[in-house]
Amino acid sequence: MKKTLMAFLLGSTLVLGACGNNDDTASEEASDANNPQEAADSALGNDIDPEKIVNQKCSSCHGGDLSGGMGPALKNIGSELSADEILSVIQNGKGAMPKNIIEGDEAEAVADWLANKK
Repeated sequence: MKKTLMAFLLGSTLVLGACGNNDDTASEEASDANNPQEAADSALGNDIDPEKIVNQKCSSCHGGDLSGGMGPALKNIGSELSADEILSVIQNGKGAMPKNIIEGDEAEAVADWLANKK
């Protein structure tokens, strides 16, 4: 009896697992269809999301909406600084901002993203 019950439970688990719907994949595919650049980046392994990085590493000082706080406002920083100048600030720090708070490709992506804030 125990063997039959175990076989039934194992079989049920396998069947139910195989029938599951992976909504995450469907959501990602729909998102990629709406944003070709994101799809290309994802296909190349460039899953850098500069807005997410800014929210994680910069918003505590520059504000969640980039309107400033302990650090200066970045809402329109692109009208004041170029991407290279922003990257320099990220790499070298400025005032109380530590250097290299973001590094490498992420720093470049954030600098480009902020440079478009005009």
